Amino acid sequence: MSEGIAPTLAELVALRAVATGRRSARQGRHGVSGQALSPLRGRGMEYAESREYSNGDDARHIDWRLTARTGRAHTKLFQAERERLSLIVADTAPAMYFGTRVRFKSVQAARAGAVAAWAAARDGDRIAALRGSLREPPVNPGSGPRGALRVLDAMVRWYAQPPAEDAGLEVALDHAARLLRPGSRMVVLAEPGSVAALPQRRWAVLAQHHEVIVLLLTDPIETAPPAAALPFSRDGQRIELDLGAPAQRQRWHANFVGPIEAALEKLPARGVRVQALSTDAASEAWLPLLGRARPLVA
Repeated sequence: MSEGIAPTLAELVALRAVATGRRSARQGRHGVSGQALSPLRGRGMEYAESREYSNGDDARHIDWRLTARTGRAHTKLFQAERERLSLIVADTAPAMYFGTRVRFKSVQAARAGAVAAWAAARDGDRIAALRGSLREPPVNPGSGPRGALRVLDAMVRWYAQPPAEDAGLEVALDHAARLLRPGSRMVVLAEPGSVAALPQRRWAVLAQHHEVIVLLLTDPIETAPPAAALPFSRDGQRIELDLGAPAQRQRWHANFVGPIEAALEKLPARGVRVQALSTDAASEAWLPLLGRARPLVA
């Protein structure tokens, strides 16, 4: 295949340099509870034990079962996880396998996913990946270069061509919710239309306990089409759209630009970090998102 149409393992492996060349984030002022990345592998918390409730304890951590059994209020104690899970969620919607500048959106998604995998390996995370499928299981979590390479191999398979069976981004997020633990990081490689089809509350629930990053894969012709008549082929038939006509251009904007603008506006209010990644952009252009403070949830 021509370069830019299908990802290759060699190009994904080569992206290790851009991910590992970044300086590791320093510990925040408040240690592992702050919003900066921690030298502990993960900002999540796992259950340690329960004790009787004391004034000042967080009411959200009340152990209701033990409280009911003993008749005295108890609260749960947590300890920091030493190894975070980084999960890469790959949208394999048919619209991803398209591009007019440099590479297909699917190839850019594979490259961005590779950068995320190498960044996770650099930080000592366990790395996993999945797509929206009712038959194919997730790539099991693994650490280090070996864990990253398993994810890269999946990206090459998933984004070489549209899978015969794609159950959609919503199913992928259902799988992700079962795999994630509090404090995990999730990087979603998504077609903007797939994101637009999901209810906003899905993102708020995920972002409540996890670090969520959404990369919207775009192509220049979608966001800035020429004001001219463009020929397209659909089901073997030639279709011509006059994008010089205001009405046609408005419909084009609503279908392609509208979902991008809506996601960029609404997802940060749900605690999600989001960025549009064009097919002609550097595949690592989104990496600064890893160092940002978490958006405030409305």
